[in-house]
Amino acid sequence: MRDRVLAWLADNVPPPRLRHILGVEEMAVELAGHHGLDAEKAAQAGLMHDLAKYFKPQQLLGMAREEGLEIDSILEANPHLLHADVSAIVARDQFDVRDPEVLQAIRNHTLGQPAMSLLCCAVFVADSLEPSRGDTAELNAMRQVSRQNLYQAVWRTSDYSLGFLLETRQMIHPRTILTRNWALQLSALQGQTVKSLENRCISA
Repeated sequence: MRDRVLAWLADNVPPPRLRHILGVEEMAVELAGHHGLDAEKAAQAGLMHDLAKYFKPQQLLGMAREEGLEIDSILEANPHLLHADVSAIVARDQFDVRDPEVLQAIRNHTLGQPAMSLLCCAVFVADSLEPSRGDTAELNAMRQVSRQNLYQAVWRTSDYSLGFLLETRQMIHPRTILTRNWALQLSALQGQTVKSLENRCISA
């Protein structure tokens, strides 16, 4: 199936976007290895996460409505934000992807979703941190974090994205903030658990 998807992408996205997509596929697989996730599912979701990236706004809105998705005022004003949901529709209808975990990871790669799976987290993070995104100290630090704690990587990449959106005065979808807060809370809880276990080992 990968060859079919690549052929479709070659006809529907420009070369720089294809490089990004391949980078997300590669990093999602790498993160799957670090966190004990299904590498094949990570690869599929990474490869197909941007299938609808270059669909026209009215096409995105039309397909989302036909699917019965809820379209709030922010999505109405910024249909591009629907490309993740619509990419999952294309993956299902064009390439017969039926695995709910893969479709969910595609669907959540842009805005995220509180309580999303670790596979979703891996693709969400890979979308922001794959190699072609840049080679700054900040990005490299987040890449290192992503190999150790996916929840921390989700909130840190969310903060990174929110900073850009605020600086450029763009609208922010509430799901981005909810995802950030959820991941921050889980990261803190995970850190407390690790510290508690370390203290037990010291006192034992």
